[in-house]
Amino acid sequence: MKFKLLILSMAVLLVYSCKDQPNSDVETSEAETELKKNNISLKGTWELKGFYNYKDNVVVDSFSNNTISRQIKMYSDSKVMWCKLLKSDSIEFFGYGSYNYNDGKLTEVLDFGSAFMNQVIEENKEFNFQLELSEDRFEQIELDEDGNKIYSENYVRIE
Repeated sequence: MKFKLLILSMAVLLVYSCKDQPNSDVETSEAETELKKNNISLKGTWELKGFYNYKDNVVVDSFSNNTISRQIKMYSDSKVMWCKLLKSDSIEFFGYGSYNYNDGKLTEVLDFGSAFMNQVIEENKEFNFQLELSEDRFEQIELDEDGNKIYSENYVRIE
């Protein structure tokens, strides 16, 4: 008798555990997944792959970075650091500071950098760009005083 009661209890438990999930939970899960897809972040590690030159806001020239040097940018929640490997000088070209991006605009404010960059930072520590960001790539575009595109650095996500 105890054995039959145990089997019956297990059968009821099995049926109860297999019941369908309410539709509202499924819809919420799908909505959360969609939000995650659209929540693209600059946070991560990026490698410079090339450049665009613009004339009248249209790309007129592009070239790769792989033959010149290697440049990596890392963004945390609020900080940015970049470094560039030059074959002629392994300690030159890096910068560190804070950043903010909103509504397609990226602002980097550098606190310090390599010897050359510290000279640049003494004159101007804030750098403003137009930002075109997708999940695995971004372009930081320099604009002239009239808001026209001059050139861009084009990055791909490596982490």
